[in-house]
Amino acid sequence: MGLKGLYVITDEKLTPYENGEIFKKVEEALQGGAKIVQLRDKTNPNEFLLSYAIKLKELSHKYSAIFIVNDRVDLAKLCDADGVHIGKDDSSITLARKILGKNKIIGVSCYGDIEKAKLMEKLSADYVSFGSFYSSPTKPEAKVIDKEILIEAKKILKIPICAIGGITAEKAEELIKLGADMVAVISDIWNAKDIKKRAKEYKALFEKLRS
Repeated sequence: MGLKGLYVITDEKLTPYENGEIFKKVEEALQGGAKIVQLRDKTNPNEFLLSYAIKLKELSHKYSAIFIVNDRVDLAKLCDADGVHIGKDDSSITLARKILGKNKIIGVSCYGDIEKAKLMEKLSADYVSFGSFYSSPTKPEAKVIDKEILIEAKKILKIPICAIGGITAEKAEELIKLGADMVAVISDIWNAKDIKKRAKEYKALFEKLRS
């Protein structure tokens, strides 16, 4: 299981829990070629999310994909996720590593900060993410950063790089060309009329540009 390709992130509104909609949509993305699935939920308690996390992990593994929990190191530990993604306000990487152990994946949001990314790599991060590269419908307040950071980061870092923020299938090509190993997508996947087909478009881009 490698850290590359399409990275899909769940959303409380776009992948609702009611009637198992979240599983249906995530499975369509996996069928289309998503390589990483992240459970992101800023409001519900761990007790509510645990059963969803376990099932999403099983679903991801069925398609040989990686399952990551956003923010919640404790939930990642409870469901034995493949790893956790932490941002500036979440558990520190040192604490996350102590809780999860050396074999779990830890990704860190570095926004537009190369120095932070270098430090996170030194502190055992398995990948870093940069963004937002475009204005994001799910995070309208996020600052848009220069795409050139991907070129700079690729020269300096040995770990994989994820691009995030307002990405569509049309915009992803440029980011992959500039060095993104993964592109994290929310709206463009879950709002697609055909999620599987949209995921296949991203898969084809990686195959074309990374072959």
